Amino acid sequence: MKTIFDAVIIGAGSVGVPLSLSLSEVGLKVLVIDARASVGQGSNKTAIGGIRATHSNEAKMRLCQQSISVFSEWENIYGDKIEWERGGYVFLAHTLSDKAALKEIANQQKKNGLNITYLGKESLLEIVPDLNQENLLGGTYSPEDGYASPLLANHSMYKHAKRAGAVFKFSEIVEKSLHSDNRIMGVSTNKNTYHSKYVINAAGAWASNIFPELNFDLRVEPEPHEAGITEPVKRFVRPLVVDIRIKPDSQSFYFAQHATGQILFCLTPNPPIRGFDTGETSRFLPLSAARFAEIMPRVSSIRVRRTWRGLYPVTPDGNPFIGESKILDGYLLAAGMCGQGFMLGPGTADLLTRLMLNKLDDMDTRILAQLSIDRKITSREILK
Repeated sequence: MKTIFDAVIIGAGSVGVPLSLSLSEVGLKVLVIDARASVGQGSNKTAIGGIRATHSNEAKMRLCQQSISVFSEWENIYGDKIEWERGGYVFLAHTLSDKAALKEIANQQKKNGLNITYLGKESLLEIVPDLNQENLLGGTYSPEDGYASPLLANHSMYKHAKRAGAVFKFSEIVEKSLHSDNRIMGVSTNKNTYHSKYVINAAGAWASNIFPELNFDLRVEPEPHEAGITEPVKRFVRPLVVDIRIKPDSQSFYFAQHATGQILFCLTPNPPIRGFDTGETSRFLPLSAARFAEIMPRVSSIRVRRTWRGLYPVTPDGNPFIGESKILDGYLLAAGMCGQGFMLGPGTADLLTRLMLNKLDDMDTRILAQLSIDRKITSREILK
């Protein structure tokens, strides 16, 4: 007897889990398969938890606006605390070129309905008083962006997806696709065979390893990024702060202070590193400590409790691949989130649900065109 589902989702992480909830809540029979032992054990558990709509790509702005709506209403609707806090985001400008770029992007963000303002140095220091004033010109402030716990949010979505009827299979490896006449028919794993109308690749940094027999060039590569967390101290920073300067040994650096007082921080390596190595390095903490103390001297005496390393699934232009795969009808992509899967997850879930129900509106169609696997790579996401 065949096991038949409406949708099989590969990956129980920041994208796959909210998608399973969204599909189950509209009455579809959903199966989620993950190679790990439980939900959120890939990149989700290594995420810091920032959620913002302040991107330079219109499609990502729109998806994250939807995500922010979901996160902000989560406790009211589902009753679970996920540590949502609307603390805002600040992007710093230390050079004239960064100032001009942030101002230009802010104008585009406003046209897409975002609440964002470019502030001069004095006004910005009212938002984040402890910033180093040397060479600081100002920055953007978006008060409606925020933070939530990736672990708590993912587990809550998982719990409610199961209540809505979604089935989860853990410690199970997808081995190959089932297809006929250019149509996906399901998947075969190391334990079973499942038939389905739709199969969605939401495997994060491992997305390009799915269905190797199809010879499908899914341009998603794993990029290790390290993060750290400090001891708790009295709260003195509300927004998540991003320094976008590119230096010889590092690119962007960002940090946020949790309600508990602990400060989470992350540095983007320069040049980028590729591969699946998630072992911590001896290089990260000295670089991060120096960069952090330069931005905000007050943190110099705060002790770091631990560091860790996770994977960003990166694409050539810093934007995800979402929608039809173009190689098999019914094989959908939700891959290449570039380290932003947590903030893109709920918006992506709602979009793909409308796609599968054939209820796309004009904006949905526009978003899917911008994030299509077949798009021309003409520019890069600036605020990665």
